[in-house]
Amino acid sequence: MPGMGRRTQHAWFETPLGDCAIVWGEAGVRGLMLPGADRARTLASLRRRHPDSSEAAPTPAIAAAIAALRSLLAGRPQPLDDIALDMAGVPEFHQRVYDAARRIGPGHTCTYGELAEVLGEPGAARAVGQALGANPFAIIVPCHRVLAAGGASGGFSAPGGVATKLKLLEIERARFGGQPQLF
Repeated sequence: MPGMGRRTQHAWFETPLGDCAIVWGEAGVRGLMLPGADRARTLASLRRRHPDSSEAAPTPAIAAAIAALRSLLAGRPQPLDDIALDMAGVPEFHQRVYDAARRIGPGHTCTYGELAEVLGEPGAARAVGQALGANPFAIIVPCHRVLAAGGASGGFSAPGGVATKLKLLEIERARFGGQPQLF
């Protein structure tokens, strides 16, 4: 049975965007839930993705991750690349995409095609977009920093959709016009 023997916990934390939830296990963060329309909807989404998770006090590593996330969402960018992620069950290509996306710094953007080229997979922009659309680690894996060709926003599967993506980029003071910046 999936998840057997894998204890999963979660904690809520407030941000300028609203109440978020971080989900973790022994190997690291398993998910980050951005705020839905209200906390009940965010909790329903958490339960769908992590049905066996129980609320708990954050471990020191998770408390540090929460502090970094709060700081970033308050407009004080923090590196998030040292936050351990539990990639169990994440397809290998998605892991490669997430690792590459984590190297895009706050305030910087790239396109799906540019990220595909970084991976050595030119022409795989659509596959990169699909991997980012399945990203369970939103913000920690900064899929919001990846744009469509020509600097268009592209999609965003978290609550609030593209409006949330644009808000995150605004918080990070990303440049919207002109040439996107890779890493």
